[in-house]
Amino acid sequence: MSWRLALLNRHLRWFEKPALARLPVARLRRSFEIKSRIYFHAPFGSAFRRDTLAGVPVQWAQAREAVDGPVILYLHGGAYVFGSSDTHRAMLAKLSALTGLRACLPDYRLAPEHAFPAQIEDALACYRALRADHEVIIGGDSAGGAVALALLHEILAQGIAPPEGVFALSPLTDMTFSGGSITENAARDVVLSPGRIGEMRGMFLAGHDADDPRASPLRGHYEGAPPVWMTVGDTEILRDDAVRMQARLEAQGVAGVLRVAEDHPHVWPLFHNFLPEATATLRDLAAWIRAL
Repeated sequence: MSWRLALLNRHLRWFEKPALARLPVARLRRSFEIKSRIYFHAPFGSAFRRDTLAGVPVQWAQAREAVDGPVILYLHGGAYVFGSSDTHRAMLAKLSALTGLRACLPDYRLAPEHAFPAQIEDALACYRALRADHEVIIGGDSAGGAVALALLHEILAQGIAPPEGVFALSPLTDMTFSGGSITENAARDVVLSPGRIGEMRGMFLAGHDADDPRASPLRGHYEGAPPVWMTVGDTEILRDDAVRMQARLEAQGVAGVLRVAEDHPHVWPLFHNFLPEATATLRDLAAWIRAL
């Protein structure tokens, strides 16, 4: 563990975890937008452009050396209630620099104003629009990782041309929250705590069945799916969401990669500006994408 990772873990535990546990949604949204501008910076020469795909607002992020070709469709995290293309565009610009590919980040509708399945509908609309002209790699983190995996389930279920691959950073895959790490890592996780699980689930599902594969991709069917790459920290409350998802994919014949990182916080690649472990993870992911 680098000294920077140790320092980040302490900062997150002392300041961010309490804030996430108590702030109302409106303040969480404002706080994350402000902090992302302070902490997350794209490589020099990165370009950003706002657009609309199938009626969904999106933001394109690309490094100076990115070329036209396959596109990364990235679904941002934020517990379905906060986060945006702005909060994640710096990380995707970095990934663009490492892969040479452009990234498209939808600003999908958020709960509680727009409950399930609005997020999946927006992601699917963007995928269809992109897939008409490009090969696509789907990615996401946390709740956005859930959207990415749920989108893969929907694509296969509807017989749509599949993506080249799917990746997920610290994904949420089980809205029933039945994984053992939810309680086992409640104190060890430096970012998330299980105290707001019921509130978040209520805002997102609004009474819908948590076992629906579009809400809990752990319940999905993935026979014939392209390769899937995931990573998670061993102290995260969502550790078992990724571990069990990997087991389900393998049981259905899907080629998968799962990296479980020791003492890494939730979605650590966001901190690529100063965290060497974040850069290493993005390089690992970029190599996997290039190999596709």
